[in-house]
Amino acid sequence: MAREKGIADEKLAYGLLRALAGLNLLMHGASRILGGASAFSGKMQAEFAHSVLPPVLTQLFFSVLPPVEMILGALLLIGLRTRATLVAAMVWMMVLTFGSSLIQDWQAASIQLLYGLVYAALLGLRRFDGLSIDAWMRRSRE
Repeated sequence: MAREKGIADEKLAYGLLRALAGLNLLMHGASRILGGASAFSGKMQAEFAHSVLPPVLTQLFFSVLPPVEMILGALLLIGLRTRATLVAAMVWMMVLTFGSSLIQDWQAASIQLLYGLVYAALLGLRRFDGLSIDAWMRRSRE
């Protein structure tokens, strides 16, 4: 059977999933900033008030959380430094899962596990990355 001209399904699927995951993460950060970063930080600090973490640490973490999510999301969305970004996103999910587990928010921890699964799949299937800045840079070097 002849393959249709254009982008292979594997590359298209990979590119769309990577872009979707990136957009999701980008919008997590952007919505928290646009909705009021201090309001988000205050709400989260209240949730962690009875955890073992010192308030100064939670305040610092929740103030950097939205921009970190935006940066990781933007890099993933456009496919720039995809491998490093996926590794960083996985580490980020581990940090978030640690916090969710501390306050026994198992629903959030489960969702974070799902994000981790998507990031792991993207990392493992990176050989199908053909629609990204990384792929464009590889092709221009060849």
